[in-house]
Formats: sequence, C-alpha cells, structure tokens
Amino acid sequence: MKTNKLEEIKYFLKYYDGPDMNIMEVCGSHTRAIAENGIPGMLSERIHLLSGPGCPVCVAPSSYIDRLIELALEPKTVVAAFGDLIRVPGSERSLSEAKGEGAKVEMLYSPLDMLELATQNPDRLYVFAAVGFETTAPVFAELLHRAEEEGVENIRLLTAIKTMPPVIQYLMEADAPIDGFLAPGHVSVITGSDAFLPLAKRYDIPFVVSGFSGERLLLALYDLVSCRGRGVVRNDYPSVVSAEGNLAAKAEVNRYFETATAVWRGMGAIPNSGLILKEKYKKYDAGSETLTEDKRKNKACICHEILAGKKKPFECALFGKICTPLQPQGACMVSQEGSCFSYYSHQRER
Repeated sequence: MKTNKLEEIKYFLKYYDGPDMNIMEVCGSHTRAIAENGIPGMLSERIHLLSGPGCPVCVAPSSYIDRLIELALEPKTVVAAFGDLIRVPGSERSLSEAKGEGAKVEMLYSPLDMLELATQNPDRLYVFAAVGFETTAPVFAELLHRAEEEGVENIRLLTAIKTMPPVIQYLMEADAPIDGFLAPGHVSVITGSDAFLPLAKRYDIPFVVSGFSGERLLLALYDLVSCRGRGVVRNDYPSVVSAEGNLAAKAEVNRYFETATAVWRGMGAIPNSGLILKEKYKKYDAGSETLTEDKRKNKACICHEILAGKKKPFECALFGKICTPLQPQGACMVSQEGSCFSYYSHQRER
C-alpha cells in the first residue's frame, strides 16, 4: 500500500466522527494481530472492536474436554491435541490437570503425526482432538485418507469442528450489536469470500476479508466503516483468497464429513454449524455426537457473553484477578487467540 494512502486511512480511522460502528472479528488470528499491531489505539472512540467466536479451542464445550479426559484415562488410549486445547477447562479440570493424574496426553503440531505414532504403537488407540473451523477440516480429512490408504486402524477423531457462517447468523438473530464483520482470512481461503455474501445481503451489513498485517487490518477496517449499512462483501486479501475458495479442499472435506448441529461453548446448539463424520466413516469416531453439555467450571465466568460480542473481557469480575493466563477460569483466557488472553497480555483497556 502506498504511504500516502495508508496515512489517509489512518487519519480517517483516528478522526472518524460518524455514527458509532461496532465491528466484530471472527478469527482468533485477527484478535491476536489486532492487539500486536496496536490497532485499538489507532481508532476513533466511535469505532468499537468486538472479538467474536473465532478462537477454535474457546468454543469447544466443556463436555468435549470431559470426554477427552475420560478417553485419556482409559488403559490403552492416548489423546493427542493441539497445545492450546490442553489447558482449556472442562466442567471440573483440564487435560493438563488430568495428565498430572495419569492421563495419557500428547501435544502434536499436526494431526498427521498421529500416523507414525499409531503405526509404531499398534497396541494403543490414538484419539485426536479434532477442533477447528473450515481451515483445519481438510487436514483431518487428509489424516483419514492416509489412514485408509496405509491400513492404520488404531486412529480415532473426537470432533468439535465448527463452520463460520451459521454462527454469524446465530449472532445476528440474537441481536448482537454488530454493524460489520472482519471476515476470517484463514477460513476464507477454504470457503471463499462468497460464503459470506448471503449473510451480508440478509442483514445489510458489510463483510471484509482481511489478511493479518497492520496495513491490511487498517485497510479492512476503513472499508468496513466506509460500507456501513450496505450488504456487501469485499476481499482485501486477494493474494490467497478467491471468491469460490479452495474447491479441492472442500471436496476432500465433503468426502468424509457432513454438516450437523454443533454445541458452542456458552451459546448452546446451533443448527448446521458443525462437521461430523459421515456414517461410512463412523468407525473413526470416538463418541463425538454425545457431547451436548456445557457446564462452566466457574459460574462467574462470562466467556459466553464475550464470545457473543455482548461484553468486553474487562467487564468480567474474574478478569485479571483470579482468571489469568496462568490460572484460566474460562476458555477465552487460555489461547493466544482468545479475547481475554489478548486483552490481558496486551493491556487493552476500555
């Protein structure tokens, strides 16, 4: 972006004096990038940023964590998970706490690493905690594809894969105070920017797909404010996002998964917002469809209201006191992509 154009955008955003504008990002990586680039301090007091349900480990219900712990305590079962998930509270404890009591938990950077572990230890059952959005679903599909090809039978998935458009519809139907969405960059690579067009038109709100640098985020926010009240979708990340998305990845996901009602932490069951294994591949499932409860470890936690854009982290009575990254009481404080973690670690004030 040319220097003059960037300075114009910065000036516009800093001194904007129009109607208040509530903008929600629904991508954990955007939440993190917004804080790291100091974006909140560059905005007018009339532009309000809200962190939505874009952190994949934050929206997994407590019953999902509880089930993983049950599996990890079984004699010959090992649970593998991404690092952030290990510290997310269930209804009573986290996987990390359960590991201290003998639960078998492995942290992996890629689900595909399961293949080698399962092959080397055929007497053990390996269950991967399959959390994420449209971005990670193709990796889980690839894991199953390779397991089939290589004849690896001791692999299972416990799925908590969510899809983004249905939860955005849920937020709008619940009268969330949102005037525009910073559409998720990574998710849009798979879904394509057109996935958000029906929502934009239905609710007369703009969506802008953005990258993750400070310049890209400022451009996206400028476009959102400029398009206030218009049902449009703009793609400010054309180098990696197309209108139709990654057709090959979507086809691979559709081979193994189908849409279903999914339970989101703090928001309950949302129709067609999750991906579960098709009947043909149920042998790889570790009991995903039974996970419907969502009990809070600490009932004073307001993660559910924060994820819905109704409250800011500093409005929680636990925030920064008994709830910190070292002792998280709710899922939003665990991951670096969680809203509470972002506010706490970057000292985002009101």
